[in-house]
This record gives sequence, C-alpha cells and structure tokens, in this order.
Amino acid sequence: MSQYGSTPASVRLYSQAPAVTVLMTPSYCDNALQPTLSSSSEDTVPAVKHGGGSITGTAERHAGCACVTASVDDIHFERTIGVGQVVNIRAKVNRAFNTSMEVGIMVSCEDLYSNSHWKVCQAFATFVTRSTGTEKIHLKQLVPRTHREQVEYSVAAERRRMRLLHIDIMKDLLNSTTFQSSISEDVCEGQDEEKEVPAEKTRVESVELVLPTHANHQVSTFGGQIMAWMENVATIAASRLCNAHATMRAIDMFHFRGPSQVGDRLILKAIVNNTFKNSMEVGVCAEAYQGEEPQRHINSAFMTFEVLDNDGTPRLLPPISPEPQDGKRRFQEAIARKKIRLDRKYIISCKHTEMPLSVPWDPTNQVYLSYNNVIALKMLAAKNKWVLSSKKNNVKLYTLEENQTLSFRVESEVNVPAARAFLLLSDLSRRPEWDKNYNHCELIVKVDEDDLIYRVVTPSVSEGGKVQDFILLASRRPPCDSGDPHVVALRSVTLPTHPPTDDFNRGEMLCAGFTINELSESACKISYYNQTNPGVLPYISRDIAGLSSRFCSIFLSCNQFLLKNGTRSSDSSSTLL
Repeated sequence: MSQYGSTPASVRLYSQAPAVTVLMTPSYCDNALQPTLSSSSEDTVPAVKHGGGSITGTAERHAGCACVTASVDDIHFERTIGVGQVVNIRAKVNRAFNTSMEVGIMVSCEDLYSNSHWKVCQAFATFVTRSTGTEKIHLKQLVPRTHREQVEYSVAAERRRMRLLHIDIMKDLLNSTTFQSSISEDVCEGQDEEKEVPAEKTRVESVELVLPTHANHQVSTFGGQIMAWMENVATIAASRLCNAHATMRAIDMFHFRGPSQVGDRLILKAIVNNTFKNSMEVGVCAEAYQGEEPQRHINSAFMTFEVLDNDGTPRLLPPISPEPQDGKRRFQEAIARKKIRLDRKYIISCKHTEMPLSVPWDPTNQVYLSYNNVIALKMLAAKNKWVLSSKKNNVKLYTLEENQTLSFRVESEVNVPAARAFLLLSDLSRRPEWDKNYNHCELIVKVDEDDLIYRVVTPSVSEGGKVQDFILLASRRPPCDSGDPHVVALRSVTLPTHPPTDDFNRGEMLCAGFTINELSESACKISYYNQTNPGVLPYISRDIAGLSSRFCSIFLSCNQFLLKNGTRSSDSSSTLL
C-alpha cells in the first residue's frame, strides 16, 4: 500500500482524506493532452476539478476548522497524463505544528488498457488554520504509529526549517560577490546568440473572472484554479519563445501571498525570464481586484518548461534578450533560482545513499546539505530491523544490514539532562577527551549556530600506516516538540581550503551522529549511529564480530565525560550555542 494509504486509527479521522480517483477527459487537458493545474481544493498539485476536497479536506479533518494553503514545496513532474488515463490523488497530514501543518500529497496515474501504473509527482503543502476571531487556533498533535509515519513525522520538522529559510537563501545568493561575478560567464554552450529572442515577445496577459464554480466552501478561489490559470499563460509565453508547444517540468517552491474571492478579477501576467540550453524559466504573477479597488498581489510562481522533439528529447532553445532594468533583474534572478533548484534537486530529492560520500560545501548549498545531513540520520535511526549484537555494562551494540550496507548503533542511558548532553556532544572539539578514535579535532568553519565544519584526525587503521583525517559537517538540532530527540548529525564534505594531503589518508563518512532522548529531567538515552564504509568499518569490525569490546569502553568513557561535565553551569561548549 502507498505510504499515504494508511493512518493510525486514533488519528485517521483527522489526518487523511479518502483517495480520489478521476478519469481524465479532454476538458481537463491542454493541447499536449497534459492535465492542467487545477483542483477543487486550495492546493497546487496536478489534479483535476473533481479531485478537490481530498487535500484541503485532509487538513480540515485534522484541524476541525477551515484551513488555507500557505505554501507548496518544489513540484517535479516525472511523467505526463493523457486523455483516458486515471489519476489517483492521496493526501495525508505528516505533522502538525503550532498553527500550521504539513500535508503530503502523492499523485499517480494508471492506464486501464495496458494495466500500467506510474508516479506523476509528490508534493508537500503547508496549511494554516483560518480563525474567525482574533485568537489563533492551535492544532492537536499527531501520534505516528507505523514506521513510515514516524519517518515522515521526523523529517517534516527539517522540511519546515528549510521552508522558513527559503527567501533568505535567495537573497544571500543574489548578494554573493562570487555569484555576481559568475553571471557574466554564464553562457550556455550551443546556444546561438544571433537568434536571441526579445523577452517582450513572450509577454502574455490575461484576465479571469472568479465565479462560484471556481471557489470552495469558504468562498475563496481554489488555489489549484489560480495555478491552472497561471499555467495557461505560462505555457503560451513559453510557446511564443520557440513557436512550439512547451511542456511544464517543474514549479518552484512558492507562497500564497493573499486570498481571492468570488467576484474578483484576476490579472495573470507571464514572461520568459531566461533560457538554459534545454529549459526555460517562465515567471507568472497573479493580481486580484474588485471594482475600483487597487490591485492585490496574491501569488507569483516560477515554472520550468521544456520543448520536446518527436523522440521526447528536449530541444535546444534560443537565448533570451532581457528588457532593461526589471528584465535584467529577472534574468539574473532566474540564474540564481536555477542554482538553488539544482542544489535542492541533487541534494534533497536523491536518496542519501545515492549521494557521493563527500559533497562539495559552499554557502549557497549549505541549507540543503544540512537538511540532507539531518534527514539521513533521522531515517537511519527510524529503521526497525536493528539486531542486538552485544551488550556489556549497559552499553548495547546493534547492527543493521540493508542493501549491502552495514550500519551500527551504540546506546546507553546516562544520568545527565538531555539538553546538557546535547551541548557537550555537539561540540566535536571536546570529543578527543573521551573518544580514542579522535586524535585531534579542530573547528575550521562556523557556518552558523546550528552547523559547523570540523577537521578530525583519527589513528591509522593498520599498523605503521598513515593516520586518517576527515572533513565533517556537524548539524545539530534541538527538539522541535516535546518527545523529539536532540540530534547531532555528521557527514563528510569537501572544502577547497582543506584538500587531501600526502601526510594523511582522507577518510569519508556518509551518515553518522547522535540522537539524545530525554527519559526524565535528569536522565537521557544516548544513541550513536554510523553507516559504515570501507574507511570506517575497520574501527568497529572486531566489535561487531564479538572479538572486542573496545567500542563499549569508548562509550563508557563518553558516559563518564558527560557525568563529569553534566552539572557545570558553563564551559566552552555552551558558548557555541
């Protein structure tokens, strides 16, 4: 069953809507027989008009009151849908915060004649409660029961953190001197500059009247309907660039800026901002007004289009000639969004097991590397097939073999407050005090209060061999809600300022770190995880085979270190927060 197909009985009534199945007809498709972005709920996934209620209804079932869409994460369309094919939409609340919640949406398609099924897209939407009075409505918390629900519940907090930083990421990149200097060099190979198309040629403007059929039970315009109209004008703008039908491939993360009601006139404006060899970005703006009132900016979106040839291969696109001032600004911002889009797709969308061990770090991809770092550890910790390998002095060693990968977990309980243990363990510069596998550890980059980069020197894995060094990104997260663990996630990154040297074997770490669960005000359970690779396995192989208890002694040393420093009111670690 799909991950969105089951919900704990205690929360099912509030967190999941029934799956919606719709047969596609020509009225739902554009000229290329693709679904329009339309939905009878306030959401923006590729759905159809009768599929509404399943998404907003999911949020409202849990909240017990009216809800509206606040934002939608990036949407990547993996496949298209044609006339006569069946669309299945599933939606489920992954996690409720204070006044907002994340709803996971899965859209799939099936062909009844060939009996084939495929995924169209997956999206995560944020809904907020719509109160009628002055006080905000606080949401009740979900209790995840299944393994899949626990994973989604855990990673939803990290996705929320990334959404809140989305606008700042864009601003920081545009203000980066490195980025500004690279714009002039950003010329797509293979594009014929003599065939530049003026951006003004692609400009499209349309006016739509919001009728009762376009609105939900709150008399607000369906978010999906607004996106459908925006997609229509964006498709026309994209087609004008190359005189061919364009296929939409992605929509950037966006926020709804304001509501629209029945009787509004919606002005929809679209223009091609930039082209990138085989793809183009189209910017769309939606404004609303009634009568003589001023226009209200209610939404903006940036959509990526391709033009496919008869073989389904993206065609080469002509370069765009931007307009002065605003046109040049949109041109440059499109380059920045492409950089961010590629970072998100490469680092976030792919599974952490498919990533190289060490990923190049720079300030522009830091948020996404940090996200992947924390998510990888949370997903490793959430796996339910751990096997107890040994137990000594209340220190337990677990192993997990999955997809030809060996992971281990070491855990014990200690009489130190969880918050204090988190402060001490998140300061890697103090780890040599208790871990014999850390000869030296120095902080080389303090990215921010939550993310730091260290260089770690470890003993040689063989007698007479070279010592190893690691460049590690340490991402630490305090609990988002009561019951959540403290997290210290570690993974290897590369830095141009610290390349490998002949004196050291450069080691790499894919996924490791601590989770610290509060047991009481004065006690906690500490778990250390490591997804091994050939560079790490020699340090633990004898313990896993039962030939040594070295790791047990190291963990007992960690416990003594925490007990010794657990009651101090201040030390060097507290200054890092």
